[in-house]
Amino acid sequence: MPVSAIDAINPALDHTKQQLFKPFRIGQWARLALVGFFAGELSSGGCSGRTFRMPSGSGSSRSVPGLHFPHFPVVHLAAIALIIAVAIAVLMVLWILLIYLNSMMRFVLFDSIVFRECHIRQYWRGRNRAGLRYFVWQILFMLATGAGMTILIGIPAALALASGWLTHPREHMLALVLGGIFLFFVFMAFMLAVAVVAVLTKDFVVPQMALENVSAFEGWRRLLALMKMEKSAYAGYIGMKIVLAIVAGIALGIVTVIVMLILLIPAGGVGVAAVLIAKSAGITWGLYTITLAVVVACMALAILLFVMALISTPAIVFFPAYSIYFFAARYPALEAVIRPLPTPSRVPPFLANPEPAG
Repeated sequence: MPVSAIDAINPALDHTKQQLFKPFRIGQWARLALVGFFAGELSSGGCSGRTFRMPSGSGSSRSVPGLHFPHFPVVHLAAIALIIAVAIAVLMVLWILLIYLNSMMRFVLFDSIVFRECHIRQYWRGRNRAGLRYFVWQILFMLATGAGMTILIGIPAALALASGWLTHPREHMLALVLGGIFLFFVFMAFMLAVAVVAVLTKDFVVPQMALENVSAFEGWRRLLALMKMEKSAYAGYIGMKIVLAIVAGIALGIVTVIVMLILLIPAGGVGVAAVLIAKSAGITWGLYTITLAVVVACMALAILLFVMALISTPAIVFFPAYSIYFFAARYPALEAVIRPLPTPSRVPPFLANPEPAG
């Protein structure tokens, strides 16, 4: 009998307690933290960005006091342009690699939760085909999202420009305000729909891809058929998951702030001491010192992110388990895997007869 969104909470909590604390194994905890981080399962409070704008005056030729822009020769400008182009290309490659890593780790996390053991290398090898399909889905989904955002923003902007609203804004202030408000709510509805599709894909389509080796499109076709029969149940699931994410975000946020303060106080002391020692030794900022500072900052950031992942490991286990227990009652293939509850000695089918090393 299908369970409700509320009924799936207790089994997911029991699963989390048993997998993480019965017994407690720091190695498993660390591996789950790593997998959850790259799978995008971290529960965070979010961050707010700030927009910095240069002061501007009424005239375009007015300069900012005390601000002088250097004049670069043409050769230097070409070198700067080349560096920027290479940096953009490297960032694009890294972005694609991170999406692929995220796609593979999503299946590693699924197997780790279902079988209560985290074996990154083994699970990765067993999910190459499914991970590649999910990777392609994510790329196409991101491109479709970008195209949708471009249409939502580009078409109204083009219409406003063609109508003269942007060239003479004071004469069309009411239309611009009302149109902006309407466009804002349409854009927010679009982003909400994108978020819901992404969540449903990783919660309910990924299990189908893992257990039956179907494509993401076929998984969505099946999921839509199930959702049509139980619209209220899936709507309740989405609502309950939002509530649980808020609660988990607040709880983990408080713990994270406390731990970060404990770690940052000695780290800040070491940093201040290092700066004072460098100044007393006559060391100034240069290419090598800046490079060293950037490397140290990146290492510190990586450590802080891993600590956040360790703190969030209960959420990393709970939320996939929650979706699994909700979906298992509606998906016989998943029900057959988790009922009866898997023991720590169970392994996925593709690991039952490992190929001999050679």
